[in-house]
Amino acid sequence: MTAPTAPAAALPPFPRDFLWGVSTSAHQIEGAADQRGRSVWDAFTAEPGRVKDGTTAAVACDHYHRYQEDVALLRDLGVDAYRFSVSWPRAESPDGLGFYDRLVDELCAAGVRPVPTLFHWDLPLGIEEAGGWLHRGTAERFAAYAATVADRIGDRVQKWITLNEPAEHTLLGHALGAHAPGKQLLFDALPVAHHQLLAHGLAVRALRAAGARDIGIANSHGPTWPASQRPDDREAADFYDVLLNRLFADPLILGRYPDGIAELLPGDVSADLRIISEPLDWYGINYYQPTKVGAPQGAEIEFSGLTLPAELPFSVRELDDYPVTGFGWPVVPEALTELLVGFRERYGDRLPPLVITENGCSYDGLDDQERIAFLDSHLRALHRALEAGVDVRGYFVWSLLDNFEWAEGYRQRFGLVHIDYDTLERTPKASYAWLREALRAQARG
Repeated sequence: MTAPTAPAAALPPFPRDFLWGVSTSAHQIEGAADQRGRSVWDAFTAEPGRVKDGTTAAVACDHYHRYQEDVALLRDLGVDAYRFSVSWPRAESPDGLGFYDRLVDELCAAGVRPVPTLFHWDLPLGIEEAGGWLHRGTAERFAAYAATVADRIGDRVQKWITLNEPAEHTLLGHALGAHAPGKQLLFDALPVAHHQLLAHGLAVRALRAAGARDIGIANSHGPTWPASQRPDDREAADFYDVLLNRLFADPLILGRYPDGIAELLPGDVSADLRIISEPLDWYGINYYQPTKVGAPQGAEIEFSGLTLPAELPFSVRELDDYPVTGFGWPVVPEALTELLVGFRERYGDRLPPLVITENGCSYDGLDDQERIAFLDSHLRALHRALEAGVDVRGYFVWSLLDNFEWAEGYRQRFGLVHIDYDTLERTPKASYAWLREALRAQARG
């Protein structure tokens, strides 16, 4: 497949109050593992074979010690906002929230809006050992943690995110075992999804009680395309769409699970759904790619670095005829337009304003013209959704820095800024310069 072609024209104008930002997460960039408690990812990466290059995030980008340098990069880039995550294990350590105090102060001084995510997959190991997300009590502990963070930095934070990608944390961490905590429960992982959603609802209430007013979630979504129009392929695609999209959107937006899901959960969840569906100020979408799905093929499937068991009631197929990123993910910007328009059609007036909380790609090299082309094409696709009447209020690039890419280790580079993992030197890439100029052009109108 050929690589994307670098853009030749300026982006179309976005609304004047459109929010421009970049995203990171604590475990992937902070390092300073000796300054926090252990997480499920520390235990996971200590097991041989769990991470493809055998690395850990003990140092990562050393953002904990170099945050001032990274905030200077944000200021120079010209973004409005920085989406980072608070490490729950760090928050539980002595002076753990002191780091986020300093980071938020530095961001405010630089004129960059802090947008913290309260959970980005790094559950404290002690909570995991007490049952983790399979245990309902973890949702209540999360709400208490949210209140503690809000009490510490809420006076300077205007925009909050509760959870990042509960779908991936359920699927990869608890159903397939490819991410921490490494459980292979398949459909017995469904309580993990429910307890994360319940934790979100309880955290929304806790944040609002602490005075927070602009609260959302970052859910991953992408269109599901049937492998053919045969009934068995369409049925499999519909099931996959429920499992990866509607299971995590319908309860939040509509206050109910898709048909057949609630019956798979333990007990009566009707009271929980009233908590889960606490009204949101906005809804975050992480978009990377669509998925082509067909009927099961009776054998294990290797897909995007994962081994999908034969007993699943669907099979994921490769998308042909599209360029791919360095990760092998197809580049399909038009699917972002389809996704956003489809959300508006599905949820109508119940749909809160949307924010793209992650969108990005992995490519090597400092002269990363492929990343420039990727961002340009996806921003144009987003603009087409705006023109179609979808209420989208912001866009965050994943990611500011190359980082520890979970089970891939340091093999994939998603950053606008290159990290030399030997020296930790930061070097802005061509895509950083392109985005900086694109944002300046937007400001000029």
